[in-house]
Amino acid sequence: MDVLIRIAQLLVSLSILIVMHELGHFTLSRIFKVRVEKFYLFFDAGFSLFKKKIGDTEYGIGWLPLGGYVKISGMIDESMDKEQMKKPPQPWEFRSKRAWQRLLIMLGGVFVNFLLAMFIYILVFFSWGESYVPADRVEYGYMFDSTFVDMGLRNGDKIIALDGEKVEKWRAIHHDIVVNGTQIIQLERDGKVMDLHVPEGMTSRLLKIQFAMEPRVPCVIGSLVEGGRLIKSGAQAGDQFIAVNGVPVFYYDEFMEQSGGAENTHFELAALRGSDTVQMQVTTSEDGKFGFYNKNYLEYFEPVVVKYSFVQSIPAGINHGVEITKSYLKQLKMLFKPETKAYEELGGFIKIGSIFPSTWDWQSFWNMTAFLSIILAIMNILPIPALDGGHVMFLLFEMITGRKPGDKFMEYAQIVGMVLLLSLLLYANLNDIIGLFNK
Repeated sequence: MDVLIRIAQLLVSLSILIVMHELGHFTLSRIFKVRVEKFYLFFDAGFSLFKKKIGDTEYGIGWLPLGGYVKISGMIDESMDKEQMKKPPQPWEFRSKRAWQRLLIMLGGVFVNFLLAMFIYILVFFSWGESYVPADRVEYGYMFDSTFVDMGLRNGDKIIALDGEKVEKWRAIHHDIVVNGTQIIQLERDGKVMDLHVPEGMTSRLLKIQFAMEPRVPCVIGSLVEGGRLIKSGAQAGDQFIAVNGVPVFYYDEFMEQSGGAENTHFELAALRGSDTVQMQVTTSEDGKFGFYNKNYLEYFEPVVVKYSFVQSIPAGINHGVEITKSYLKQLKMLFKPETKAYEELGGFIKIGSIFPSTWDWQSFWNMTAFLSIILAIMNILPIPALDGGHVMFLLFEMITGRKPGDKFMEYAQIVGMVLLLSLLLYANLNDIIGLFNK
């Protein structure tokens, strides 16, 4: 069921983004009196699931959910309609319009995707506001992934600043270290402030981490797994573990370090229940589990909740959208640096779908949709033939030189671009499949 919910969210989100992107091209075409022959959600290779002609335009839904398109008269696009291009240009055709008009038509989809993202972020800030735990409220420091430990960090360290810039939100720490190429981490350890230099070549390892760090908290049972080993030992929600086999523990990571994830192993645990100390005899399961969830860190650290009026949400939403765009551009730049191995993390539909939550949450859905809208805008503006950016590149060449690329050249460029895009799509989804087997 979780998978189906994620698939449903992905399809709904992509459908919204595709329709809005193509609507951008469609609207600008109509403004400049260019005929649009088709407007499709998804590709109709061979046949369509639905179609209806209204005026000069056929509206439809294809069966192949790899995107969508508008077929603009007098334009060499993915339809590769060569016969139309052999005929004399007509006043309503794309090729008959001035270069600046054609440029705006090609940029229409990208414009709409950026504007849509900003609009969504504004409504998200207005509807739900913003909630986060400030870094200075994480009083016990953090629990780190092994990669961060290899960098020199220890569980319990409090990260204060990255390259001299104070950390405001703890959830941004991992992102900022990777994307901004942080070199010096300022931290507090055992009451002393110190600088940690990030070793060279860590980016490729840091990119592979999904759960890099979490606020360090005491080991307190938040809830018990039905049928788990701890239930049988008489454990109760709220019990705080203080020893494992006689070794004192306080934090959750200390408990896990002492138990070590050992399978079918007997442990003697001591826990505080109110003012009483309770002894438990527990044998772990075949997968090394005790059968409990630790108390959530949000119950220890009060989050900051910011509410926005509609007027206040406008600059807040736009600023957030701009920051997300800057971040994604930095991440995209990393793909062209072989030493980061960022290309290994390139994902397809499985990876995109995994960013949606397993339960339908409208705030998360709209945040993810806005993020994907920015990605779609940036990817489409890349100067690759067959993408909007490829057409923009040739149009800018025409406007600067006064010479229009020949139709035959545009046909070959379109074919090359489509091969590149299909290869990239294949590579990204192959990465997903390999990732599933490596889990």
